[in-house]
Amino acid sequence: MIRIDYSQEPRRDVLCIDVKSFFASVEAASRGLHPLKAYIVVMSKPDIAGGLVLAASPRVKSEYGIKTGSRRFEIPKNSHIQIVEPRMGLYVKTNLRIIEVFKQFVSENDLHIYSIDESFLDVTASRTLFGSADEIAKKIQQTIWDRYRLIVSVGIGDNPLLAKLALDNEAKHCAATRYTAEWRYEDVPHTVWNIHPLTNMWGIGERTARNLQRLGIHTVRQLAQYDVKKLKSSHGVIGEQLFYHAHGIDQSIISEKYTPVSTSYGKSQVLNRDYVIQEETEVVIQEMADQVAARLREHHAECGLVHVSIGYSRDVGGSGFSRQMTVYPTNSSKKIIEVCLHLFRTHYTGLPVRTVAVQCGKVQHRTSWQLDLFEEAEKTISQEKLEHVMDQVRSRYGYTSLVHASSLTRGGTAVNRSGLIGGHKK
Repeated sequence: MIRIDYSQEPRRDVLCIDVKSFFASVEAASRGLHPLKAYIVVMSKPDIAGGLVLAASPRVKSEYGIKTGSRRFEIPKNSHIQIVEPRMGLYVKTNLRIIEVFKQFVSENDLHIYSIDESFLDVTASRTLFGSADEIAKKIQQTIWDRYRLIVSVGIGDNPLLAKLALDNEAKHCAATRYTAEWRYEDVPHTVWNIHPLTNMWGIGERTARNLQRLGIHTVRQLAQYDVKKLKSSHGVIGEQLFYHAHGIDQSIISEKYTPVSTSYGKSQVLNRDYVIQEETEVVIQEMADQVAARLREHHAECGLVHVSIGYSRDVGGSGFSRQMTVYPTNSSKKIIEVCLHLFRTHYTGLPVRTVAVQCGKVQHRTSWQLDLFEEAEKTISQEKLEHVMDQVRSRYGYTSLVHASSLTRGGTAVNRSGLIGGHKK
């Protein structure tokens, strides 16, 4: 049997914390209801049969089988379920308040915000002040319950991987231990190796699971006992990483984390109707390209590739098209818009448009002022200064404080969407 010597591996006290059914729990708490006893579903577009469930309270999940991704028509009529529309602003505000609780127990260097409802805390340096990892976990749970009436689950481990696995595979489902679970290196054979199915292992999706099964690997235990050289040969570096993950090994230290520039920046949206007039679709493309370019500038980055995807209406049976073009490194709204419109006009066939996506790839940090050989330097500098001023105005007064006139036409969506977070009402 293959066993790993953990003596050289970093041993930390890491917590992975998740708010149970975050959106639904916040809605329950705001109504004075216990989040584990409430019958609440948060749904986008609840007035139509295809309305999408964004979150369901634990009781709805267990009694009705309704979960994230379910549709309006799947909810039984005359049930106890209360359907509410999302309030993204409230969820963001609550998330920030919870983060402030975390900061009472760890420094910002030892805190990693993984998503709106999940975070990693390295409490190794906090033990002298607040006690063991388990004691700190319980104090955080109690503080969040006392202040916000929300239930949080906590996975504890020697590293972020073990903490995450403990959270997902035990803590979230174990009320008997007050939704906490602690997985250490010594526990790997009877914790990590027993994770089933393979896709419950962090980092293994359906496709990777199928590839592993072709090698005769159907369980995490089998993965941990497989020849690591053969795994690397068949799956590259990822195969080697999966082998060590199966042994609970993760050498990352939260305080040493860094945030790399994203590999791409993009926006996509489903239009609220079929766009049959080309000029109206072009207005949407301009708005989205402008917003993506602004994000590039905000992160001091530039792109070398522009990609446009258009989806046609289902009523006409067309799938649409996706095209891209390599560009001279830029974060200019003007240039990115020009490329997007060129791609659209070149390949558009005149069918009704229902979805639009704009993406900028080959992203890199901007280290100097790039001048285009095909454009006068003064013109480039003037345009960049103008866009910088526009960014400042929008940052201070909101996006709608400065929009192109075309955004006020019938085809524009940016003004209405400025009141949304993640495509949903604030």
